Amino acid sequence: MRKVHINEIDHLPLSIIAIGKEYPAGHFIDPHEHRRGQLISSASGVIVLSTPHGAWLMPPGHGMWIPPGTIHNVRMVGPVRMRSLYVEPDAAPGMPMSCQVLDMPPFMRALIAEAVDAPLEYERESRSAALMELIRYEMVSLAILPLSLPFPSHEALAARCRQFSEHPSIAETIDDWCAGLAMSRRTFTRLFRAQTGLSFAEWRQQACLMSAVTKLVTGVSVTSVAGELGYDNPAAFTTMFKRAFGAPPLAYLKLRTRL
Repeated sequence: MRKVHINEIDHLPLSIIAIGKEYPAGHFIDPHEHRRGQLISSASGVIVLSTPHGAWLMPPGHGMWIPPGTIHNVRMVGPVRMRSLYVEPDAAPGMPMSCQVLDMPPFMRALIAEAVDAPLEYERESRSAALMELIRYEMVSLAILPLSLPFPSHEALAARCRQFSEHPSIAETIDDWCAGLAMSRRTFTRLFRAQTGLSFAEWRQQACLMSAVTKLVTGVSVTSVAGELGYDNPAAFTTMFKRAFGAPPLAYLKLRTRL
C-alpha cells in the first residue's frame, strides 16, 4: 500500500494517482482541498466528511466522490483503512458536481485495491495503464446513495438543520420546526426544498440513516438505535433501513465489509 501525501506526487503526469492510508479512531483532518477530484473507499471504519454546504457519511465498503477544489474536513469513526484515487479534473467527465456517497461493488473495490498496489509511474501500454482506464470507465456508473445531508444557506434554517443532525429523530415534524423558526408551513416547505433539494421528510430520513449507520458500525444494537431515533419499534426502523439500502441493518453492514 502506497503511503505518501498527494502533494508530494501531484505533479506527476498521471490521470489517476492511487494512495492508501490508515487512520486511528477519532482522527480528524482539518479543512483542506485538492486540485484533483478524489474517489475514496474504505474496508473498515466510517468516514464523515463535512463542507460548508453539508455532511456525508461513508460506511465501510462504500465510496465517496469529492470534486476538485472542494474544501472539506474529515472525521474517522473507528479505525479506517482508506484507499484514495486522485483524478485529474479533465479525466473525470460524468462524475457528480458535488460530494456524493457512492455504492461500491466488490469489482470496483478490487480494482481500487489493485491500483494502490500498482507501480506509481507506469508505461502507457502497460497493465497498470489499462487498469486505470478501466477504473475511469467504471466509476461514472457508481450509484449515489442516500447518505448525504445538504444544509441550506438560510442562516436560521441551517442552524436548525445542524442541531437536528447531531440528535436526529424521526418523530420531529414540519410543524415542530415551523414553530421554532416562526415560519408558516407553506413558507417553510418551499424554502426547505429550494435550498436543500429535498423535502423535509426525505432530509429527516437521511439524517436518521446517517446517524444509524454510525451507531451500528460502532456496535450499538438495532433496538437501541431504533429507540434513539424515535421509531416506535425496531421493526419499523428495519423496514426504513431495508427500503433505503436493500437489506436489514446487520446483514447490510456484514455484506459491505467482506472485501
